[in-house]
Amino acid sequence: MESASMTSTITMEKVNKVYPNGFHAVQDLDLDVAGGELMVLVGPSGCGKSTALRMVAGLEDITSGTLRIGSSVVNEVPPKDRNIAMVFQNYALYPHLTVAENISFPLKLRKLPKDQIERKLRETAQMLGLADLLDQKPAQLSGGQRQRVAMGRAIVREPSVFLMDEPLSNLDAKLRVAMRAEVSRIQRELKVATLYVTHDQTEAMTMGDRVAVMNSGVLQQVDDPQVLYDHPQNVFVAAFIGSPAMNLYEAQLGPETSSLHIGSQTLTLAESVAIVRPGLARYAGRKVVAGLRPEHLPVATGTSSQYLEGDVGLVEKLGSELLVHFTLDAPRVRAEGDQVAEDAEAVTKADEGVARVDPGATVVVGERARFAVDTERLQFFDPESGAAIWR
Repeated sequence: MESASMTSTITMEKVNKVYPNGFHAVQDLDLDVAGGELMVLVGPSGCGKSTALRMVAGLEDITSGTLRIGSSVVNEVPPKDRNIAMVFQNYALYPHLTVAENISFPLKLRKLPKDQIERKLRETAQMLGLADLLDQKPAQLSGGQRQRVAMGRAIVREPSVFLMDEPLSNLDAKLRVAMRAEVSRIQRELKVATLYVTHDQTEAMTMGDRVAVMNSGVLQQVDDPQVLYDHPQNVFVAAFIGSPAMNLYEAQLGPETSSLHIGSQTLTLAESVAIVRPGLARYAGRKVVAGLRPEHLPVATGTSSQYLEGDVGLVEKLGSELLVHFTLDAPRVRAEGDQVAEDAEAVTKADEGVARVDPGATVVVGERARFAVDTERLQFFDPESGAAIWR
């Protein structure tokens, strides 16, 4: 079983899910999860990520396309015969069974010898730090302990594939951070292909070997987390990945692509910008979407030659940094599906940008502030398609 786990992969080729009412939940999804890889599928609510996971699990029928686990096509294979293990957000534990009984339940169903069950139970409990809790029942456990039990029940089966559907979303913020590291550690030890679904982009970035971003049923980009961050392929990925989100503005390039106009302000672009992004030449004198990460907007000093000036509306003091909310006289751009305004934790208004600055910076609410701009860090997107401008 160990060798099967090491080599099993998940391959989705042009996979579609269309419901009877005509709703196209997943569109032509091409996705490969390598053996031993932790692939995180992330996107806003309703983007199709959980539907994709459920198709891999066999809990949703595939309308069209091909799904392989290892070298076998499993489109018509029942869930119980796919050798997968799934961890849900609600734990799905049996309340009347002890921790030991919950973890060993799949092994008893397979009628394994008692000594083999006992050995696998002890090994799994030791790995998850549950050895002292085996006689407890779920009601006596914390949320984090319950989730470890749910993982133990999945691990003990030695599946070829792990599927995790927002397994940490019911935990409090501090425990969620701790469990992220725990899940990553366990997955690395087991070396099992894992498809992990979350709507939390921070969770995705910190856990994934690679991250796949979905929106409205369509895969937007699959990449190493840092590549997603530094080189988003479109406006949606740029806005979704990163917290606070990238500042995106309607802007216009000068006739020689040596300058950029954002509202009433003009930035002189470094020569390297046009060299790195030769595709900008097609946009000379035309509108573009320009983006800057909050951490790339420090408060300008006397030596700053390029800067944007904005009206400060709010300063959040976080100890290690300040988040400065500001407005420019340029329209903000929001990607379709951008949920900042719906996020209960978000304080950013629709027309505000955010700069992440040094805690010692002098910034006053109600006054204007200058933010230094390194134009080599600017991102550029087509205003119609939203695609990144490179070649």
